[in-house]
Amino acid sequence: MESLDQISINFNADNLFWINIILSIVMFSVALEIKWSDFDEVFKNPKMILAGILSQYLLLPIITLILIQFLPIFPSVALGLIMVAVCPGGNVSNFFTLMSKGNTALSICLTSIATITSGFIIPFGFYFWGNLSEKTIPLINEVSVDYLGILKLSVLLLVVPLILGMSLSKFLPNIASKISGPLQKISIGIFGLLIIGAFVSNFDVFIKLFHYIFWTVLIHNSLAIFGGYNLARIIGLQKKERRTVAIETGIQNSGIGLVIIFNFFPQLGGMAIIVAWWGIWHLISGLGMSYYFNKIEDKLT
Repeated sequence: MESLDQISINFNADNLFWINIILSIVMFSVALEIKWSDFDEVFKNPKMILAGILSQYLLLPIITLILIQFLPIFPSVALGLIMVAVCPGGNVSNFFTLMSKGNTALSICLTSIATITSGFIIPFGFYFWGNLSEKTIPLINEVSVDYLGILKLSVLLLVVPLILGMSLSKFLPNIASKISGPLQKISIGIFGLLIIGAFVSNFDVFIKLFHYIFWTVLIHNSLAIFGGYNLARIIGLQKKERRTVAIETGIQNSGIGLVIIFNFFPQLGGMAIIVAWWGIWHLISGLGMSYYFNKIEDKLT
């Protein structure tokens, strides 16, 4: 473990560029099925927005700090978990919400709020939560974050495709309905291939650290999903909204996290490895959630 931070992963700026492009297309394809009027229903029930914000900004970081405290993890790995916790919900969460028969408009709203505010939330949250753990305090002072750069990236990856997709749906509904399904399948398929390619190119690293990284991410992600779902239940949300909050909490935009790490923490291999595996694992867990909600929970309720 002493040499963990000296390990480099084969995942460069070109990889991130294409993954971000595909994620934007996924966002655009999901937006094609959203009506502007859908947001009216969401804002008529602010309790739904409150549940998502509390789960994303408060519950997940607290869960992360508790996990860091009890698990014997390397400091840079702990810092990577904090980075994941303060990143906005991933674009693909909207896709999984749609697959899970959740409230897609709520998912879009929560992801939009989290992403638009990420220029402030990521650096502030990173410093704040990082300074609450003895394991990460020695590393946290090395942070240097480009506030404007993160905000610009968030807008390009989420807000722009959201507006374009919903605008096309409003003004050219026939075209939108024809291309939304195929575009979703193609974009998510290409995205999956890119992730598999990244995994294969770093196979030796992941195998070497599998027993360490795998269980850390599995526990962290599972607690995020479980916590988000039950927080929504406690607040009194219905099944569709509980699913949405669980997915928004368990699917994080680790791509943005990797961009920040590669730009500001290139010497901390532990951060990059944990966030990279998180980016792969949350896709697996997202598919698992979709299967559970559709095939098991629906039959139980």
